[in-house]
Amino acid sequence: MHNTMWKLANVIKDYDWGTKTALFELFNITNTNNKPQAEIWMGVHPSGVSTAVDTQGKQIKLDQLIAQNSIQILGDKTKNRYHTLPYLFKVLSAQEPLSIQVHPELSKAKKGYEKENELGIPLDSPKRNYKDPNHKPELVYALTPYWAMNGFRPITEIILLFSSLNIQAIKNEVNELTNNQTDSGLKAFFTSLLKLDDTHKKHALLEFKSKIELLNDIPFNIIKEIAKKFPDDIGLFAPLILNIIQLQPGEAMFLKAQTPHAYLKGTGLEIMASSDNVLRAGLTSKYIDINELIDNTTFHSIPADQLLTQPVKQNNKINFPVPIDDFAFEIIYSDQHLQTEKLQSAEIIFCIEGEITLSTATDSFTIKAGESVFIAYCAGFFDYKGNGVLARASNK
Repeated sequence: MHNTMWKLANVIKDYDWGTKTALFELFNITNTNNKPQAEIWMGVHPSGVSTAVDTQGKQIKLDQLIAQNSIQILGDKTKNRYHTLPYLFKVLSAQEPLSIQVHPELSKAKKGYEKENELGIPLDSPKRNYKDPNHKPELVYALTPYWAMNGFRPITEIILLFSSLNIQAIKNEVNELTNNQTDSGLKAFFTSLLKLDDTHKKHALLEFKSKIELLNDIPFNIIKEIAKKFPDDIGLFAPLILNIIQLQPGEAMFLKAQTPHAYLKGTGLEIMASSDNVLRAGLTSKYIDINELIDNTTFHSIPADQLLTQPVKQNNKINFPVPIDDFAFEIIYSDQHLQTEKLQSAEIIFCIEGEITLSTATDSFTIKAGESVFIAYCAGFFDYKGNGVLARASNK
């Protein structure tokens, strides 16, 4: 190969929950269509493949580039294990809540994908659960204050919150959880709320919204904000069931497979296994398959103080360890001293702040905030110099 590094032209997703100004404010990315800009995708997922541009301006889709030179670009280890780039790197910017969702673990993703293929459900069908045969663990790194829900609260907290409101329409469901404070009890409670019939759900939500109207604590303020867009959605109960967390800029959080979560508001970087499999539980007009969702959910509480990923600092770098091999994530602080990094795999480098020059033995690009490059594993190393901050995506 003549080149070992390429600048990336990335796909921007215009989902309705995105923001119209955040990407411009952070990265000077124009919004010519004045649509909500929700995500920038960096990678080879079929739903949004990046374009690789060499130093001469020649363009090629990143998946095609990798397919033509897979051993050199990915390295033997990644090529043999994953066959392609195993991670998807994103900028995510939310003005409104995303759906409450879980992602399947690997074996269930493969089975679900094969089953829906056998049933002849088109990949673009709104009733398709599995878009690919992969799991989707992910890590989010906050660029602005970033609100999210992640994992079940301790059961005692859930009971206390619901009991304090004394919602008669779901009194039996709360009593059953109170009498069975186990993972199975939590599963039964969560399932019963999702499966309320329309009349029962309507009465429960009307009573619920009436009782929190004058309350100003964090979960209730968030519920009232969500209710402006989803007034009749059973997901309004989620902030009483799931942990609520606000990440400050520079903090990160890992989201395990089969764990319910929802991003509420803010802009961050997100890295995940290369998958788009989503099973929804609420706060959405999209398809909800309750039985499939329940089968792919782990009903185990996570204390809120255990949600943040603890960073490992070394010189000018901050690593955020994750318990899977599909991706790794690191922040690099750059200055005017030339520094060198050994490549761990094929890597995507995104510039968060400033303007930084990156070089391999064959190529050199200067990128500014909002821009990114792709570096082949065969490059061996890259140099960087310039004042700014880089986010580094790789795999193990």
